[in-house]
Amino acid sequence: MTPPIITLIQSTPSTTFPALSPPLHTATSPPPPVQQLHLRRRDAVVLLSIFSLFPSINHPPNASALSFGISGPKDWLREQKKKASKFVLAPIDASRNSLQFAYSSLTNGKLEYTAKDLEDVQKLLKSAARDCIIEDRDSLVTFQANTGVEVCTFKLVVNNAASLLDDKDPVKLEAEAKLSNLVRSFTSLSGVANAADIQLASNRQKMADALMDTISSLNSFEQGIKDCLEI
Repeated sequence: MTPPIITLIQSTPSTTFPALSPPLHTATSPPPPVQQLHLRRRDAVVLLSIFSLFPSINHPPNASALSFGISGPKDWLREQKKKASKFVLAPIDASRNSLQFAYSSLTNGKLEYTAKDLEDVQKLLKSAARDCIIEDRDSLVTFQANTGVEVCTFKLVVNNAASLLDDKDPVKLEAEAKLSNLVRSFTSLSGVANAADIQLASNRQKMADALMDTISSLNSFEQGIKDCLEI
């Protein structure tokens, strides 16, 4: 008599992933007026907290002990980060647009500049810095920082992108070094803009040069974040 064959069928609970909302639109053409350019810090925090919005991302589906060819939770999370990379990079794109618009405002061949023109440029620079320059923070942001809340959006970007890397991982350390360089560039740019007489062509050129240096630092920082995300 042939012994009965027992077949074990292990079911894995299915997980439905909610569709990610489309990333912020980043146009290559000059951005809209200053009033519409500002991406608020809390908006960036929402973008950087995209994983916490979806429990299915923080808690990957259970894998059967008898399954083969299925990567572990860390690899799975890494892939989810890659898929959401546009959200992580969105604040960088927005800052670059602000800097490029400020640069074009200073180099458009305009013959006369007013205090209002300088004020508009300074607003663009403050928006682009994402609360990473201590001296430029308003009272509310300063209060939040004093309570231990991380307010520098670029630091939040690093924390998000490198969350799966070890503290001593060379890729993470490089991203942190590029962050420090970026903050120094923004601080220097802010100092030039606050001390400049925009009516003088030489001062406008100094601001334009500082803007290009900051854009270069921002691009380098972006590459460091992409390296963390492996994209």
